[in-house]
Amino acid sequence: MNHVTCGTAAKKLRAIPADSIDCVVTSPPYFQQRDYGEKSQIGNEKTPLEYVDSIVKIFAEVQRVLKPSGTCWLNLGDKYRRGNLMGMPWRVALELMDHQWLLRNEIIWHKPNAMPSSAKSRLTVDHETIFFLVKSADYFYDADAIREPHVTFSDQSKMKGGRSHFGKRGGTPEKGKNSGSSNMHDARWDQAFHPQGRNKRTVWSIPLSKFRDAHFAVFPPALVETCIKAGCPKDGVVLDPFCGSGTTLLVAKSLNRNYAGIDCSKEYCKMSRRRLKEADQTTQL
Repeated sequence: MNHVTCGTAAKKLRAIPADSIDCVVTSPPYFQQRDYGEKSQIGNEKTPLEYVDSIVKIFAEVQRVLKPSGTCWLNLGDKYRRGNLMGMPWRVALELMDHQWLLRNEIIWHKPNAMPSSAKSRLTVDHETIFFLVKSADYFYDADAIREPHVTFSDQSKMKGGRSHFGKRGGTPEKGKNSGSSNMHDARWDQAFHPQGRNKRTVWSIPLSKFRDAHFAVFPPALVETCIKAGCPKDGVVLDPFCGSGTTLLVAKSLNRNYAGIDCSKEYCKMSRRRLKEADQTTQL
């Protein structure tokens, strides 16, 4: 609890009691994307099938430690090989579904500050995939914690006719799905919308983050915050079995959740611990 453990996820997860984790937010190393200098690291597999098998075996342990009410948010990037997009995120997701994981959402993480590409024969990729997974149908989810501002009656509305329909009896033109809504047809459209905002959508536009000690972009805190607020009860425990520089743990701490981190890189374990210690010192000032 509230500790960073150095070692492989496959081994260290076995030390965690079953049904003890409320929420998992993690981003395993992508297939043949980056060498972290550790022989035991995920991502060095020779074939996509071997990579998928490695992830699935680790997530069998993740499934064991997750509470029946727990949620899991898995970020994966894709890979081109010999000019062919491999579809790695969905290869993993489909296999996880075959191992009793329930897939609730595919989330598109749009990166507005994505690195430019020199490719001339295809589009520039500016997104990654996040899968929202659970182990049972009865899981914790706080929709109100991550609601978005309503667009329908705002300046961003793209509804035909703009906002002139608002407040007019029979102002809504729909005769299909909204035909029986007295709130809309009796000029009470405002009552048909949740007062705290609309339900969170599945495309999240969040810029990449930088951390001075990491040599590449890291998990954006805003992305992790959304997952934890929605998927972890207050005073719950957040696990990241590939914690890297510790962003998930720092966000969990800032949201008054407990945390547990695992990473096979000694360098990144030290980095995570240092950042958490600095956060403690800042809080005490």
